Amino acid sequence: MSFRSNPLLQNELTAWCREAGIDPAHALLLTGVPESAEVTHIEEVAERVKVFGRVRVRDTKKGATPTSLLVLCESKEAVDPTRCPTELRPNTDDDDDEEIWIVIAATDQTSATTTPAGFADKLSKLLRDEGKTMTDLQALFPPLSSNLSSPESIIRAVGEILEKNARPQSDSSAYRRLRTFSGTIPPPTGEETMEHWVEQAKMMITECECSEKEKRRRIVESLKGPALEIIKAVRLSSPDASALQYLEALESTFGSSESGEDLYFAFRLLRQCPGESLSYFLRRMEKSLTKVVQRGGINPANVDKARVE
Repeated sequence: MSFRSNPLLQNELTAWCREAGIDPAHALLLTGVPESAEVTHIEEVAERVKVFGRVRVRDTKKGATPTSLLVLCESKEAVDPTRCPTELRPNTDDDDDEEIWIVIAATDQTSATTTPAGFADKLSKLLRDEGKTMTDLQALFPPLSSNLSSPESIIRAVGEILEKNARPQSDSSAYRRLRTFSGTIPPPTGEETMEHWVEQAKMMITECECSEKEKRRRIVESLKGPALEIIKAVRLSSPDASALQYLEALESTFGSSESGEDLYFAFRLLRQCPGESLSYFLRRMEKSLTKVVQRGGINPANVDKARVE
């Protein structure tokens, strides 16, 4: 089976065209494009093939290697798979070591694939749910594999992807969802106080391995009322604001107005209450000291000295 007729790449091209609203008959999928390649350069290289006519880059994805890209292009002319070259050479110099981009054009796979009917769509959905692409699946096999399209090899590759992306149960459940926070004083039943909610949110941001987009989503889904309105304003003024900046905006709005010096003074006045266990008092002291450091009331390097004093 040729690289072009590979059902995985063909299905990747078809699904991508559907998402981008492109007619597959006018679409090209380029593989092996360097991550550093400029859009204009990619278009110029593709337009060297006269039968394509004018070519425009419509989208890119991570390729089989960390430094390569998958590139979806749309051509002005309909792409004839029988006249379409199988590869592009971006450099015009005669160099045996020059890079080569593989060209994938939509072909009729009615008789070209042994993949069961409907299986390709189910496989594509599974990979999207896992945040992967058909190229990630392709990358798990040796380049010269001759049985890449068999159901057994596809299932084995899917299993490897799922195993690579598996997370310990403690990680997937501990930070799955933040408690609700609205900024209302006093906190309604079932809501967290500002301090507790921020502590949980910071722990999620620091320890959860999910993407920045997912971290922002988890914060937003836990907010309501005035707190949610604040984040809406932040997103409107700064669409690229990070999850940590979301927390900073909420703390500045709903947090204590005491300065770092005031908090440090309050920390120095802490005393163990009658009947209070030593362990509870130490936790209370550490919590107060953490707030002092966060507000700039003391240099982090002097924390141990403050504990002793």
